[in-house]
Amino acid sequence: MAETHMRREIAEIPEATARLLDQSGAALTDAGAELRALDPRFVTTVARGSSDHAAAFLKYAIELTAGVPVASLGPSIASIYGAKLKLAQSASIAISQSGKSPDIVAMAKAARDGGALTIAITNTAGSPLAAGSNHAIDIRSGVEKSVAATKTFVASAVAGLAILGEWTGDKALLTALGQLPAHFAKAIACDWMDIADALPRHNSLFILGRGPSAAIANEAALKFKETCGMHAEAYSAAEVMHGPLALVKQGFPVLALAARDKSEPSMAETADALADKGAAVFITSNAARNGTRLPFAATGHPLTDPLALIVSFYAFVEAFARQRGLNPDEPHNLRKVTETL
Repeated sequence: MAETHMRREIAEIPEATARLLDQSGAALTDAGAELRALDPRFVTTVARGSSDHAAAFLKYAIELTAGVPVASLGPSIASIYGAKLKLAQSASIAISQSGKSPDIVAMAKAARDGGALTIAITNTAGSPLAAGSNHAIDIRSGVEKSVAATKTFVASAVAGLAILGEWTGDKALLTALGQLPAHFAKAIACDWMDIADALPRHNSLFILGRGPSAAIANEAALKFKETCGMHAEAYSAAEVMHGPLALVKQGFPVLALAARDKSEPSMAETADALADKGAAVFITSNAARNGTRLPFAATGHPLTDPLALIVSFYAFVEAFARQRGLNPDEPHNLRKVTETL
């Protein structure tokens, strides 16, 4: 199979990240400054699919860094039910590649009408979502032809972290973001194909995360299903030890996306416990005593580490899909832009 669009777009992630931080820097600074002046009581997010996973990642980042609670708004609250929300003294972040999905645009407008400071993160500068928001961040990722969003997901998360860094004055975070292009290049080169041998027997995969990496696990599970035509389910490292444990049989594959943060010891502990029960565990940590340790690109910051993990995972699923004889650019029953009401 010829080189896929997905593979080329993954390779573009370092350059796209650098371009975003350079060319959209003023817009990121302005959005952060207005958030700092507003001092919001809470933040809401509006998104679907991969964009919603980026929003969930930002939820953790904002709560951990700014100490402000974050809630996800269901887009149908506005587009289907026409409800009016009381959002004074809050901010709302809407994320959409195309910026034109009717339900996302409607919910973002409802948030602004309800009194929220609205911020749009989109890959289409002139989109209805961008035009209707107080601040519009162009993630400048260029055309993404593959159905599976990769560089736009990463850029959306990076944009959100940059806004957060400007809002809170977190110089360590802003410095870490500037170093991400080099770390992403290393992440792409990490070889995770050891996972492949464990997959065909069970035709399913558990993907674990905790804290910010829990949102990344959700994104990874979606991409695995989209590109590889196999089942995957994301769990937190805490909840997998309850009901889902009944599915773990000898050789059942489990991928634990451990970042270098305060959750790493508990992630390693859970991975070890699952391996003791017979699971084929793969973990991005050197703290685990059992299972297969996967290579990872450590970024030196707990909020940027999970993003390097998803970049490595993207490279893996693209290669694994091709190994299975599938075209990851053209998943069954899916298309690039989904416009829901």
